[in-house]
Amino acid sequence: MAATEIDPVTLEIVRGKLLAAVDEMGIVIARTSMSPVIYEVLDFACGILDTKAQLIVQTNGITLFTGTFSFQLQAILKKFGDDMHPGDVYMTNDPFEGGTHTCDVALIRPLFDGGELRAFAIAVAHWSEVGGSVAGSIAPNATEIYQEGIRFPGIRVCRDDELISDVVDLIRENVRLPTMCLGDLNAELAAVRIAEVRFCEIEQKYGAGIMDATFDYILETSEQLSREAVAAMPDGRYRAEDLIDGDGISDEQIPVCVEVRIAGERMTFDFTGTSAQRPGPINCAYGALHSAVKTVFKSLVDPQGASNEGWFRPVEIICPDGTVFTAQKPAPTGWYYEGSAHASELVWKALAEIAPDRFSAGSYMSLCAAYIYGKDPESGEIFVHIEPAVGGWGATARRDGTAALIATTDGDTYNYSVELFEAKFPLHVRQYALNTAEGVGKVQEEGMEVYAPTSDEIAAFAEKAQPAVIEYLRGELGDDAEWIDRLQSAVTDATQ
Repeated sequence: MAATEIDPVTLEIVRGKLLAAVDEMGIVIARTSMSPVIYEVLDFACGILDTKAQLIVQTNGITLFTGTFSFQLQAILKKFGDDMHPGDVYMTNDPFEGGTHTCDVALIRPLFDGGELRAFAIAVAHWSEVGGSVAGSIAPNATEIYQEGIRFPGIRVCRDDELISDVVDLIRENVRLPTMCLGDLNAELAAVRIAEVRFCEIEQKYGAGIMDATFDYILETSEQLSREAVAAMPDGRYRAEDLIDGDGISDEQIPVCVEVRIAGERMTFDFTGTSAQRPGPINCAYGALHSAVKTVFKSLVDPQGASNEGWFRPVEIICPDGTVFTAQKPAPTGWYYEGSAHASELVWKALAEIAPDRFSAGSYMSLCAAYIYGKDPESGEIFVHIEPAVGGWGATARRDGTAALIATTDGDTYNYSVELFEAKFPLHVRQYALNTAEGVGKVQEEGMEVYAPTSDEIAAFAEKAQPAVIEYLRGELGDDAEWIDRLQSAVTDATQ
């Protein structure tokens, strides 16, 4: 049944119900997970894909998962093929099979209706711990992915809706926070299960034909809008270059570049010439690169429209294997969001001249995540604190830059409130304020002094962006390096 044969009102109703289903998936994860980075920071995303691994609907969440869902499902389909059954759930966190880093664990459930495979539900969430050389699993000095925790290479985790006990044992014995990790696993399982319930309710009410037609309608209407938006832009080649200030192992600057080519309704993003993958964990793999590009492209063509694969049909992404944006095994990718942030900023910079009404000047860009771990003096158990920092965004021709927003690639996420921070961790906040040490009027970042009497170690990774790099639209970048210096110096070990 073609979409053109169905009342468009009905198609919109079914589309709305599918969007409500993925939103409910997100609510389930937020309410049932055990990691604060999931239920407070909202470091997760959920979606429904068709049997061709095309994203149909996605809840708001981490924008860096926008480009990973399809690749992750393709890897599962390649491995399991026709060996899929009702009640199965598959798990992957492999950066080299479409994922991001090992902490982002994806659960994929095939959705059956009447014994027929109809779609897939996916939930991805950041587990606070997956083993590896340091608590929190994201070592800033990692030189290979084996130091970044256990990797699930696309495995079946449920059969007939029952957790496979061997997988549970494997997780329990390879992570430092087994109760929390298994709790987060159960939260994701609940999310993909509710997706199947809601999907079947919708399909049984409207029929498989209308469901298929709605899938086509969602993809085709988004594609049409996207192509129209690209066609309205001037054809040409737009190039941007940048430097990444080190990889965590070395301070050597890493040249990166992109050429954006617009020809009619097509837009090509070519990263040829970008530096080779690095020894340190700033690398990202192709899934994260696609997410970074798609995030900026979507903000250009229609920032408010619900995300689906149709928007990206006019897009081609080119990047040779083995670069800092397309790292190959066994490169570390723990801090992938710093590398992928540079990819998104390159695209932002290249397109700014043709869309000054859509793009501000450069942002502080770096997620500047801070990890603090140690032992809770009351429970005696290990704790792992994970939190992104907010920072300054550049100005536009019409307004000043905005302070205290999360980085582009992290989407709809938050940092902790002070009250929750002190309630959940054996830490105390002495000060939480904007950094105005050098005066107001500049793009500034958040500053926080933390007293951590039980902390064994603190890790953070940020890029000190040089203001000369992105000054388009008369904007100025924020500077993360001082934030790192202050954060490190503020963490005090009471035993000293």
